[in-house]
Amino acid sequence: MGILSHLSILHLLGAALVFCQYEDYDFEDEYGGEPDHQPPYYFNPNIQVEVPRFPFPVECAKECFCPPAFPLSMYCDHRKLKTIPSIPSHVQQLYLQNNNIEAVPAGPFTNVTFIREINLSYNNIKFHMIDHGVFAKLSNLVQLHLQHNELEDFPFPLPSSLERLLLGFNKISRLPGNAMEGLPNMTMLDLCNNLLDDSVFKEKPFSNMKNLMQLNLCNNKLQTMPPDLPPSLRHLSLENNSISHIPENYFNRLPQIIALRMSHNNLQNIPHNTFNLSNLLELNLGHNKLKQVFYIPRSLQHLYIENNEIENINVTVMCPTLDPLNIKQLTYIRVDQNKLTSPISTYAFFCFPLIRTIYYGEQNVTASRPTQLRTPVFRRFLTPEEFQEAEDNHETLNQETEEDHEAEDSYFHPYYH
Repeated sequence: MGILSHLSILHLLGAALVFCQYEDYDFEDEYGGEPDHQPPYYFNPNIQVEVPRFPFPVECAKECFCPPAFPLSMYCDHRKLKTIPSIPSHVQQLYLQNNNIEAVPAGPFTNVTFIREINLSYNNIKFHMIDHGVFAKLSNLVQLHLQHNELEDFPFPLPSSLERLLLGFNKISRLPGNAMEGLPNMTMLDLCNNLLDDSVFKEKPFSNMKNLMQLNLCNNKLQTMPPDLPPSLRHLSLENNSISHIPENYFNRLPQIIALRMSHNNLQNIPHNTFNLSNLLELNLGHNKLKQVFYIPRSLQHLYIENNEIENINVTVMCPTLDPLNIKQLTYIRVDQNKLTSPISTYAFFCFPLIRTIYYGEQNVTASRPTQLRTPVFRRFLTPEEFQEAEDNHETLNQETEEDHEAEDSYFHPYYH
């Protein structure tokens, strides 16, 4: 019994080590800039579809590793593989990222029935090297990673079970109208860092995605706001495009928007009630060409309007009326790198009684050199712990470079849950 006990303890320790090593192995923050209120998404290996009982040790491709603690997962990443190895039928999570794979043939997936997640990111895969229908037959597939490849087209057809599709950092320039048909369960689609322009919207590719909650279109070639987006959308990322105008009433069709990021565009004027949205929490319009502020909805908590051309912040425009029974939730404003010559009127603290931080930073009042306002950061109503946290954040902010800001503003964390 003593020997058996020791063996049991060693087995548990081994399992714990494997778990620690692979728990968040594949879900790195590739794009930077994760807001505090958005925790990273972790695939839960405990949520597994019904599979037949199989004897131990389980089958595993010789090029890969199948940890005892997760017998339904196969790790083939970072191994300089040029081809996809044969996949045992019981595998549910397959990790093939960071290899030299160029093609996705049907052969290795012949007997695959229960797979739920495939990670093929950071390879050299091209659209014409993906066998037609290879993904469509995987009827339990929930999550597919194809970011950082050489895809020129949207990789369709796909299974109706798919919920999360990551295609960032490819060369996709078109979205055929039928490419996203039959995807009723899709909740997250990442198309950042591709070659998409306004012509991709002619066939209304997103209009039938009734459950889509997060759409990332940052770092493309868009000049107008994407039309016909599904009303289920909650997170929209449009940073680093060339959008110059938001049509009036544009967001009437998107009432559930929680977070909108449109930094690094060419916006100049915002219609007054553009953001009259009852659920909006975060609004990022930094690095545009705005000259005036706009109406702030009651729900908004974080507002980023840095690096614009604003000379005066008219609080009455932001807050036309006071309603003690429905106080506005704004807590943070970032207004550095504008053309302000004086701090925001104290009337702001009647309109926004929960405000804690206004970050003024440097202002571009003169062309020759930036000007520092007398109060670079205004804080109030902070507990000692909150004050220290704010100080730490401010010190970090002062040490960042412009490249850091661009990375921070990149787009929604691709694994937001």
